[in-house]
Amino acid sequence: MDESDADAKVLSVDRRGLLKTAAGAAGLLIAPSFGQQNAARTAESPASRLRQAVRTITLEEHFATPEVLDAIVKAWPGDPLVGLIQANRPKLLDLGSGRIAEMDASQIDLQVLSLMGIGMDRLAPADATALSHDSNDNLAAAINAHPDRLAGFAALALQDPEKAALEFDRCVRQLKFKGALINGATNGIFLDSPRFTPVLEAAQALDVPIYLHPGLPPTAVREAYYGELPRELGFILSLPGWGWHVEAGMHSMRLIVSGVFDRFPRLKIVLGHMGEAVPFFLARSEGFWGLRAKSLNRHVSDYFYENFYLTTSGYFSLPPFLCALQSFGADRILFSVDHPFNTMAQGRAFLNGLPISPDDMRKITHGNAERVLKL
Repeated sequence: MDESDADAKVLSVDRRGLLKTAAGAAGLLIAPSFGQQNAARTAESPASRLRQAVRTITLEEHFATPEVLDAIVKAWPGDPLVGLIQANRPKLLDLGSGRIAEMDASQIDLQVLSLMGIGMDRLAPADATALSHDSNDNLAAAINAHPDRLAGFAALALQDPEKAALEFDRCVRQLKFKGALINGATNGIFLDSPRFTPVLEAAQALDVPIYLHPGLPPTAVREAYYGELPRELGFILSLPGWGWHVEAGMHSMRLIVSGVFDRFPRLKIVLGHMGEAVPFFLARSEGFWGLRAKSLNRHVSDYFYENFYLTTSGYFSLPPFLCALQSFGADRILFSVDHPFNTMAQGRAFLNGLPISPDDMRKITHGNAERVLKL
């Protein structure tokens, strides 16, 4: 079998995860390390070179300002979060030549940047509002310096929802940002709370997505679930090792079952990290709710198929990707890296090794992002 034949035997699915063609599917599904193996095997293949030539957009890519990082360090003294921030500080602060050079090396054409503001909900509302405003202005200046390479999501201080909605409007209408990124619950309160209605109203009126990123667990949750564990291991378990992914998935479920999308039917939500476990759990959740929860207008799964998008950020393994692809379809998946917490080179190697059709590759690398973010 030559390379063109091999590239033809790929997976293609519709939005409800029904396989249309599945040549070789059994072999793919039992190869957990396929992404790494295949990336190395095809690094110089014609198919790989073609994929590298396709426009590539990523949209969970972080930056920070010194003022924001210093405020988080001060608000969380001694927390392992501080070590994670300090280890990545130079790359978070780089909005210029170093970032662009790394993008060039990994054939990434455009990054949609968002503030690394995890932990800012501990700040006083006025302080968080001022820091968010200033960081948005700093990001706008970087985008103006590199308009073909950078775009932005707004940072919002949800401690003051009315002011956050005004800032959201300013960022989209004046600064031309493509949406907003929100880090999980705000002081333990989820986005479905009525107090956040002004922000949801703004997102629908502006017709831009909210990227729902995981956040730090509330103190009570951290103590109950992750207490009495070795400090560093408990920290990892509570955040990228497990906890905040499933909490973000649960957050998205709350938005549905609370009726948010019945009130805001055109609201768009983006979930990172291959869907924050939702693709894996969705069929079981739907089974227990029945075809339709009586208080909702649509099937629970339909809200995901119609109001949600997923990104690959930080997940460079084939089985989770196949689960997302078969659950949501290629029209709902967008490529992302999660820079600087993962490297662009890792993302590129994973992307080059995906066993998908050229049409689906174009959707995932740039087509869906262009459509959803109006790039």
